[in-house]
Amino acid sequence: MSYKKLEIWQIARDLVIVIHKMTLEELPKFELYEEGSQIRRSIKSVKSTIVEGYGRRRYKAEFIHFLIYAIASNDETIDHLENLFETGSLKNNALYEELHNRLNTLGKKINLFIQSVEKSHLPSKTILENPHE
Repeated sequence: MSYKKLEIWQIARDLVIVIHKMTLEELPKFELYEEGSQIRRSIKSVKSTIVEGYGRRRYKAEFIHFLIYAIASNDETIDHLENLFETGSLKNNALYEELHNRLNTLGKKINLFIQSVEKSHLPSKTILENPHE
């Protein structure tokens, strides 16, 4: 199995694309190197730490450690999004609400994934593999 089959990675990947485009198309030019840069880096960190943790899945504690980093980066992304909206740099209310909801959902799903890894008594590799594939 590949990390690309993880739902949390797929959601993070989609958010990387949407947020990247949002920073280029919806924000004032001065934000390209300010908050826009910060939010792009934090959402990319969510996706990257999921990948890095998956690479260490044989070591459950390390896998969980990286998933916790992914939640922290997701929270950071939410904070940057709120900053952009509250300062008026992001004026598109519908886009703000959509992204905020998607980021909250991703955080919940990462948390649930961590809980399932923590509860498992099987090696992490076995947890992730779908026996029907």
